[in-house]
Amino acid sequence: MTTLTELLEIIASGENSGVEFKRDDLSTLNLAKELVAFSNFQGGTVLLGVEDDGTITGLMRSDLEEWVMNVCRDKIRPAIIPFFEMVRGVKDNHDVAVVRVTRGYDVHALWHNNSNKYQIRVGTQSREATQEELARLFQQRGSVRAELRPVSGATLANLDRRRLRNYFGDIRQQDVPDDEDEEAWQSLLINTEVMTEEGVTVGGMLLFGATPNRFLPHAGIDAVAYPGSDQGYDAQERTALRGPMTPLLSQGDDFVENGLVEQALDFVQRNTRMEVEARGGRRVERPVYPHDALREGIVNALIHRDYLLTSTDIELAVYSNRLEIISPGRLPNGITPDRMRFGTRSARNQLLKDVMRDYRYLEHMGMGIPRKIVRGMREHNGTEPDLVELDERFVIRLLAQGPA
Repeated sequence: MTTLTELLEIIASGENSGVEFKRDDLSTLNLAKELVAFSNFQGGTVLLGVEDDGTITGLMRSDLEEWVMNVCRDKIRPAIIPFFEMVRGVKDNHDVAVVRVTRGYDVHALWHNNSNKYQIRVGTQSREATQEELARLFQQRGSVRAELRPVSGATLANLDRRRLRNYFGDIRQQDVPDDEDEEAWQSLLINTEVMTEEGVTVGGMLLFGATPNRFLPHAGIDAVAYPGSDQGYDAQERTALRGPMTPLLSQGDDFVENGLVEQALDFVQRNTRMEVEARGGRRVERPVYPHDALREGIVNALIHRDYLLTSTDIELAVYSNRLEIISPGRLPNGITPDRMRFGTRSARNQLLKDVMRDYRYLEHMGMGIPRKIVRGMREHNGTEPDLVELDERFVIRLLAQGPA
């Protein structure tokens, strides 16, 4: 229940991404629009009986609750059931209605003239989603998988056949077609989601592409190392890490060619010093960041980033006092940084996750972040890693040194 004090504080703070003020004589379409936008975002509250400037003008509809419920049932697809309450005598005997919706598990739409209009919340405004925003919204709700979209113009010839033989023959231990048997290769790759009838999938290109960035310019890692604790133009190294995610392995599991994970690990190794500590009277060198924690952070970014965000790469930034791995996109399917610390599992890109697990980059129980990153950093130098969601980015931040 919302207390009078809480309500007055909300009104005094003004409209924001989660709060909208409305007179109660607004149209059914306008109310449905706001509730759909909130449901497609992180949830939110419409206060009825409050002007845009925060002036409390009260309620006039005698059947307000019934009207709100009918709007949510008749003008929203799929229908939603909001939380509804009346706060009496807020100011000058004026009442205010609180209509609150949570983040939807489905993508909701405003139903009007026999068609759906998908609304999203951007700051203090609710507006219709663009095609790109809508695709990402469906992906966030688990309705579509961007990794299974066909890559325009990409065919079997654009995949690294060596890595495909390595994966299916050596890693998965299954029969592999002869190189000249194109039909058998097509059948194998379509049935394992590396390809579709239309061509190579996004996931297939990311994992096994001969030159993934030719087709997916955002496939890779932008890596930079700074000599100090701030960004600057005097970077000691700045490079674009490119190529398929998967490595090429020998039958003895030796690396013949690195994948993106190994490229990133090599970058960090050559741009961080080795620490020296005394153990039993001996001087022992150890890396600034534990290998398992670093690898888990890189793998997490590659597997779980939002590949519908095509204008930016994963960022790997090494500073004198910390390391940051920045992954484009919000966390998927209701996951939060706090839930990640406890091992909550959810995959935006299931194909990427399954294949990288086959290469033993991932634990089968999905406990990499709590075990390898959180526990690993505590044991290594007594620090707590930061897991932060910032707008359209997810950041893993590892500290180079613990408390003295």
